[in-house]
Amino acid sequence: MDCSKVGALILSLCKEKNMTQEEVASRMNISDKAISKWERGMGCPDVNLLGDLSRILGVNIERILLGDLEENDKDVGNMRRIKFYVCKNCNNVITSTGDTDISCCGRRLDALVVKPEDEAHKTTITDIEDEYYITTEHPMDKSHYISFAAFVGFDRVMLIKLYPEQNSELRIPKMQCGKLYTYCSEHGLWVKGI
Repeated sequence: MDCSKVGALILSLCKEKNMTQEEVASRMNISDKAISKWERGMGCPDVNLLGDLSRILGVNIERILLGDLEENDKDVGNMRRIKFYVCKNCNNVITSTGDTDISCCGRRLDALVVKPEDEAHKTTITDIEDEYYITTEHPMDKSHYISFAAFVGFDRVMLIKLYPEQNSELRIPKMQCGKLYTYCSEHGLWVKGI
């Protein structure tokens, strides 16, 4: 851990949030001299203070320890690059349209690998007036089910959460062409063009 880099980052984040050393120190119940020492690279925060510092500055602990914020390119927010993440612990579903570090329940999440639809995960799309009626013959029991379906178009995402023991069917409004993603709790993420 490079204390001068950590200190420069802390100083930069405090300025970004318009916070003085005294304000940060007060919220952490420590001396403002400690904050000054960190900002000058004369020492680093103790491990037991990193959680509070992370919350106050709005930066994850790993980035504080590295003394660096790795920023994405400005143009990466493209729907064609959408990624889905699912927490195996709480089933939280998260999406991103660019590179990101995502964690849930204290664990880092990897983007799901997208596979083309196969026979076991085949969806049927029926055109009904101004909606698509989407069904699948997939099991829907507590250990093996379709957890969510998401339609991704040029400029939008519509995510529908499904639950075990309900029918694996849904309706979405007709939109421009796009892709339908379905996530099987056992076999991962599948895609089909609409």
